[in-house]
Amino acid sequence: MNPFNYFWLFLKASLFSTGGLGNLPFLQKDLTAVGWAKDTDFVTAIAVGQVSPGPTGLWSISLGYLTFGWWGAGLALIALSLPPLLALAVSAIHLRVEKLQAVQDLSRGLGLGVVGLTLAIAGGLAVSLIRDWSGSLIAVGALVLALSQRVPVVLILVLAALAGCLL
Repeated sequence: MNPFNYFWLFLKASLFSTGGLGNLPFLQKDLTAVGWAKDTDFVTAIAVGQVSPGPTGLWSISLGYLTFGWWGAGLALIALSLPPLLALAVSAIHLRVEKLQAVQDLSRGLGLGVVGLTLAIAGGLAVSLIRDWSGSLIAVGALVLALSQRVPVVLILVLAALAGCLL
């Protein structure tokens, strides 16, 4: 077992999740693909994490121990701790430079880029999923309700599902 690759798998899972059991799919896929963990290791680690005091994300450290001993637990702990520490460092730097015009322009540009990407992805999904007039009608109705900002998103989803069943 390569310690660098092992650490990288845990770091990647931590970077692409939001805590708790969010990193479970990444770790399960990656560790079982290389044969470093079995499904029983995940069940045991989650059980230990649930009965242990503290945040639920600590189950990953138990998984590290079960799959690579004390080295695995240590590497998992470091990999799980780095993203929050990185976020704190970025936040501290941002507080010092947030008033600079270049930073405000960059933030505005990133925001517009995210909006553009979201619209492009939504358009691509709409083109591939809407196949008839009823789907178009449901999509337009949901968009109108969402833009009104008076109807909760959950209700829009329920109404769209009902409309899909009826039409």
